[in-house]
Amino acid sequence: MAASNESVYRATTTAPVNIAVIKYWGKRDTTLNLPTNSSLSVTLSQRSLRTLTTASCSGNFPAEDTLNLNGKPQDIQSSKRTLACISSLRAHRKALEDADSSLPALSKLPLRIVSENNFPTAAGLASSAAGFAALVRAVANLYELPQSPKELSRIARQGSGSACRSLMGGYVAWRTGELVDGSDSLAEEVAPASHWPEMRALVLVVSAEKKDVPSTEGMQTTVGTSALFAERAQNVVPQRMTAIETAIRDRNFPDFAEITMRDSNTFHATCLDSWPPIFYMNDVSRAAVRLVHDINRIVGRTVAAYTFDAGPNAVIYYEDKDSELVAGTAKAILGPKTEGWDGAFYDRIANVTAPGVSLDQVDSRAVEVLKDGVSRVILTGVGEGPIKVDTHLVSETGEIISS
Repeated sequence: MAASNESVYRATTTAPVNIAVIKYWGKRDTTLNLPTNSSLSVTLSQRSLRTLTTASCSGNFPAEDTLNLNGKPQDIQSSKRTLACISSLRAHRKALEDADSSLPALSKLPLRIVSENNFPTAAGLASSAAGFAALVRAVANLYELPQSPKELSRIARQGSGSACRSLMGGYVAWRTGELVDGSDSLAEEVAPASHWPEMRALVLVVSAEKKDVPSTEGMQTTVGTSALFAERAQNVVPQRMTAIETAIRDRNFPDFAEITMRDSNTFHATCLDSWPPIFYMNDVSRAAVRLVHDINRIVGRTVAAYTFDAGPNAVIYYEDKDSELVAGTAKAILGPKTEGWDGAFYDRIANVTAPGVSLDQVDSRAVEVLKDGVSRVILTGVGEGPIKVDTHLVSETGEIISS
């Protein structure tokens, strides 16, 4: 059935950020975005970080598909990744229409996609993962596709590798797969957020500027030049994937923490071993590492774990019961005036006026570097996957609106 030219069809979803604890770094196929190793991430709560995306289509729209991100038009026609995602989704819709002539022919209508992040784009906070996950989920909802999140993860992977993990909540693995066509390289939920809901994350935002070396460029430099890379991908990561999945199933934070920190260190070691070397961490990042190790030493057990993606921002994992020891200590160092302490996860430390551990026992140089170098914090925790919402960024008549 032909779709009404006057009608504006639309669907809106939110999608979360995910932060990997076993890092994805390196592609075995750059076109299909197939990874050289499996990875595992924690999906973060959308009460703190999320992308909101409306997918709409209408015969009244311009002939070409359009994308608007954070109020700015994007050159969608030059983005092979975006076009690949849209093409796959459109093909799935056309298959439905071919099988049922009563369905409106949405696959023939141009798309207008509008997306907004509530965090800085390209700032080391996995904005592309949330963005592509939201795009794929929103268009899939618009097209009323029957594919599961696991099946849709194959499509999201073409946009941004890490995006496939943002299609699910909780603790999510992206399997590297073995097939040449990439059909077995997909994401799957290891455990839902409800399995280990006490997991918390404190993000220390060091910089909201764009990275000197974008992730795609950096990982291919590492693949081509690092002697350490193959050892990590072939031997180290498979063992760590097994171990961390066991730690998650057992809710064993000390094991989870050590594996997370060691994998972050190994990942950045391969970046440093690249030629020319790639530096994503800076002095503030290293101060955060020292702080975490000091807290664990002072407390006498492992209560905090750091991890760093391809950027300087620190993500510190801890359990809710240890909020005062970890987030409380960070709050005492950075001060309550540092932006970001409020929000959905603040109640636990709202009344904390003293550090959770004695700052006399913490590296004083690290304290001073963190005071000067952290621009804001984000308090969050493990959360759910994409959520269908009714707050649209495209009006009933097709105009772009702001949330």
